[in-house]
Order: sequence, then structure tokens, then C-alpha cells
Amino acid sequence: MTDLVKRAQDYATRAHQRIGQVRKYNKQPYHVHLEAVAKLVAEVTDDPETIAAAWLHDTVEDTPATLEDIEAEFGLPVAELVEELSDVSKPSDGNRATRKAIDRDHSAQASARAKTVKLADLIDNCKDITKHDPRFARVYLVEMGALLDVLEEGDERLFQDAVRVYAAAMEQLGFPRAARKEAEPAPDTLGLAGFDSAHFRRMFMELFTARDIAEGLLSFDIDTDHEEVAKALRHQRREVASVRVNGSVQGYLRLSDVEGEHAGENFRHFTVDQVVPGSAAFADVIHVLTRHDYCFVTMLGGVAGMISRDDINKPMVRMWLFGIVTMVEMGIVQLIQERFPDAAWQSVVSAGRMEKARQIQNERQRRNQYCELIDCLQLSDKAQILINDRDSLERLGFESKSVAKRSVKELESLRNHLAHAQDIVMHDWAQIARLVRRMEEITRGQA
Repeated sequence: MTDLVKRAQDYATRAHQRIGQVRKYNKQPYHVHLEAVAKLVAEVTDDPETIAAAWLHDTVEDTPATLEDIEAEFGLPVAELVEELSDVSKPSDGNRATRKAIDRDHSAQASARAKTVKLADLIDNCKDITKHDPRFARVYLVEMGALLDVLEEGDERLFQDAVRVYAAAMEQLGFPRAARKEAEPAPDTLGLAGFDSAHFRRMFMELFTARDIAEGLLSFDIDTDHEEVAKALRHQRREVASVRVNGSVQGYLRLSDVEGEHAGENFRHFTVDQVVPGSAAFADVIHVLTRHDYCFVTMLGGVAGMISRDDINKPMVRMWLFGIVTMVEMGIVQLIQERFPDAAWQSVVSAGRMEKARQIQNERQRRNQYCELIDCLQLSDKAQILINDRDSLERLGFESKSVAKRSVKELESLRNHLAHAQDIVMHDWAQIARLVRRMEEITRGQA
């Protein structure tokens, strides 16, 4: 194992461990999947950059690491491979089918090395999903078949292996070719699929936009002296400036990039998935920031603003996230009242938690604040009522109690950090990304 591959293995393993990520069905540590993919790739190539990318292929999508972090750690070639292996579609692009079509086109343009890693990823995922989740497998196989059509430039052996795995799965599920387009997506396991999304659709998608939190960009011509650029950035306490070529903004540079005689020598071009319009929803911004250090915002036809992860700590975003968490909690109460009419839920709550809720209710009533007893339970107590009820657990879309408990714990962590003005990017970035992605699915009627 080369030093590059070993560092990639260690980096990816730690990144996924830090967010407690496990494989969905067997609860194995996530690095087991990464190791399986890297092993398949290593069987057909000894190129260390490709094997390193196999270890890192999910890091940008699933963990707080960005493509810029990967480049800093492993160099541009590996970062480019990881970028080719990462989805580029945004929540606002449409439903699952539309987004998968966009991501398929992205894969079609990938290098042969990236396609080789993608084939290994498909092989391992297909086996796992077909074995444990036949319902979702019918959706996955449709998407896998479409991807195979654009991955023939990958390693020939892995391509043939992927085709065989795909064909065996199709046969196992009795899935005739003609029926592929009729498969429907399986529920997304937010845990709140029963909540009526109409109540917060406008707030989630329309009320707040990228322009509300974007910071203006300093802009320089490509031939501007690097000392002038560095001085301006330091004076304004900015990390990034845009670069103009023939009067038009074409890319950007970071303070650390200002090296050499001219500012433009190391400027970076915007990538297609890094730029959003000023009217873009916060969900799109967060999606971009899961992959990149910076999200660039267009106004009046050109890139004029920038958003970093630090901007997610701004009051407007915190208010937006707190509103979502509040609506989620209201949805849980709604489900409890439907499942346990006439306050029957009290029989499944411990005496100690009931007493605590009554104390809170009495204090609120003393202050002339009307509230139901259920409103005085902690979020974890409310969720536990549903988690312990099998029918409710299925309705919520969770495959197990442990997954549901982990999701509620993450939600409570985010809410507490929001309420106490703590840094949510440092503490809760992975939870924020997952919550927003799942809420997007629900608001589009896919959960």
C-alpha cells in the first residue's frame, strides 16, 4: 500500500467515523464499504490516485470535508477524481428522477479512472441493497442500469462484473426489463414522512434565499499585481476575490492563492455546481457547501457574492433551521395524537417523565400560558412514544429503533446548539446537511 493510499484510507475512515456513519442495513462501520470498493479497484489497477479516490469517493457527499480539503490533503488529481465521483445535482433541480439524470450526465463526462471507481461502488451497493431492501432495489436497479450505459470506458473487467451483478439482481427480483420505468422511489427515512409538508413549504423553499446571506466579492482584473490583491483582501478581512478576464468575472482566487507576479496566475474557474442564483433556496446553498468551501451567487447576470460555511451561523439561517426543527416537533405531536387518541400516550411514558411534564405544565399555567400536557414533554420523550410503537415506526419510515433514536439525538443536538447560540457549523454540519436533504425530499412529496 502506497503512502497516498494509506493516507486516503485513514482520512476517509476518520471522516466517516466522526459523524457516526454506518451502513444502512447491517450497521457496519462505513469504512467497510469504502474498503470493499477500494479492494475491487485495486484488483484491476495499481494506480495509487485511483485507489485513493476509491477510499474517498463518498467523503465529500457524506462528511463535512470539501473538495478543497481533499485537494489540500491529496493533491489536485485525486480531488478531481473525487469531484467526478460526487453528485452535482441540487435539491431545486427537481424530483429524484430528474436529479439522477443530471448526475448520470455528470458521470458520463467523467474520466476512465473515475468510471472504474464508480463501477466498483455500484457493484458493492447493488449486492447490499438487493439483499436487504428489495423494495428500494427496484428503484436502484433502474438507476444502475442507466448508469451502466455511460460507464463502459471504465475498466473492462469491472464493467463486466457490474453487468453480471446487475443482471443477477434483476433476475432475483423478478424484474422484467419492460417494467423498469414503472418503479417508484422508496420512502426517504427522515422519520417524519407522516407530517403534512404543506405547512412549511413556503418557509422552506421560498421565504429565505441565497442573496439574503451572501457577502459581496472584491473583484480584480487578471493582471492585477498580487501584492495589491493580498493587501486589499487582508484589509477587508476577506478570504476570496473574484477575477475578471476582459471585464467579465470568470473565476476566483483565495488569499493563499496569491502567489507569483500576477493575481490571475493561480485563479480558479467556477464549477457548474458551485454557482447558484440569488433566488436560490438555502437548501441549495447548503448542498453546494457540502462539496465546496464556497458557494458563489449570481446577481444581475454575473457572480457578485459568496457564501461560506461560516455564513450558516448567521441569524437568518439559524432562524430558518430552528423553524424547521419546530415544525418537525409539531409533526411528531400530530402523529402521537393520531396514533394515541384521548391522551392514551400517557400510558407509555415513564412516571418520572410524566411528573416532569406536569411540573412544566403547572409552571406555565401559573404564568397564564395555556398548553397541553404533551407540549411539556421533551422532544426525545415525544419521539420515544412513536419509536416504541411498531406501526408508528414503520409510518415514520425508519427501518429500526436504533436509526430512529440516532436521528432524534441529532435533531436535539442541533436544536440545543441553535437555542444556545453555539457554532452549529462546527458541531452539527453533517446533521444539517442530512436534515435539509431529507426535508427537501418530503416537501417534494417523495417521502
